[in-house]
Amino acid sequence: MRVADDSPMDTRALGDTGWDVTEVGLGTWNVGPSWGDVSDEQFRAAVEAALDSGMNVIDTADIYGSGRAERLIREVLAERDPDRRIYVPTKAGRGLDDHTAENYDREHLEAFVDDSREGLGVETLDVLQLHCPPTDAYYQPETFAALRALQDAGKIEHFGVSVKRVEEALKAMEYDGLETVQIIFNPLRQRPAEEFFHRAAAEDVGVIVRVPLASGLLADAFDADTEFPEGDHRGRAARDGVDAGVGEWGGETFAGAPFEAGLRVVDEMRPFVPEGATMAQYTLRWILDFEAVSTVIPGSTDPAHVRENAAAADLDQLSHREHGAIRDAYEAHVADAVHHRW
Repeated sequence: MRVADDSPMDTRALGDTGWDVTEVGLGTWNVGPSWGDVSDEQFRAAVEAALDSGMNVIDTADIYGSGRAERLIREVLAERDPDRRIYVPTKAGRGLDDHTAENYDREHLEAFVDDSREGLGVETLDVLQLHCPPTDAYYQPETFAALRALQDAGKIEHFGVSVKRVEEALKAMEYDGLETVQIIFNPLRQRPAEEFFHRAAAEDVGVIVRVPLASGLLADAFDADTEFPEGDHRGRAARDGVDAGVGEWGGETFAGAPFEAGLRVVDEMRPFVPEGATMAQYTLRWILDFEAVSTVIPGSTDPAHVRENAAAADLDQLSHREHGAIRDAYEAHVADAVHHRW
């Protein structure tokens, strides 16, 4: 998607796509409905803030707001500098009525791709990512053959996967042509830093980090007495436990960490946050300290938070002591619940 990059933000290579992406981008999952009501005006303002902050990655999916996110991104970009390069990875597959591996085929994926091309107003999608498909889909060569066929047809420029588990990421990288893996990674979900990051770097696969702030938990936005809006998936997970959250085994909400255990990790991180920085910025800087990461895509519909997230890339790298303390907090409070699950 074409929209001259005058961004002051540092960039990193997105695998071997030939693209340089900003270290921080914008995720758009929270357009709704799992986050409560978000108006078109709120969403547009967040995208505008991201672009004005220098970001050149706006990640989305066909099901975010039932197509509303893609449409609103198109509308915002239509009013921007057409010569500035903005990358809009999108996803497909979660909209299947029968969400089984067998339906991740050429027929279904092409229909989703065509809908996203129309929604985003483009002939060719920048990156099409399988949207957390069933694990069996990774063992179907025909699924990845379908992606290559859509690439050959000029409907997608690159393809990748958004995964639930490290093992799915490792399996996906066995297929020729795979360019990106989107995965949850943050101080409450540290397993990707083991074998996966090494393999991704060795094979020149771009890594897009999603759910970096653990649904706001790592933004230090909550305490044990927080009351969430009705319908907010975070309230269910905080009240009823991990499995009540969004995603398989509740793995999306709070990055799959038990709410109170996550709060204890935040408590132990708080003393290290530099003066003038926020916990969210500190968390994003921790993620960016891992060289395998291409870009991190925190989601927000608050323009002030979007601008704060962009500034995280300017923070100094954490010390070895800080990294060790965060690893210790993880192992003490949440590793038993999350490490071998995802």
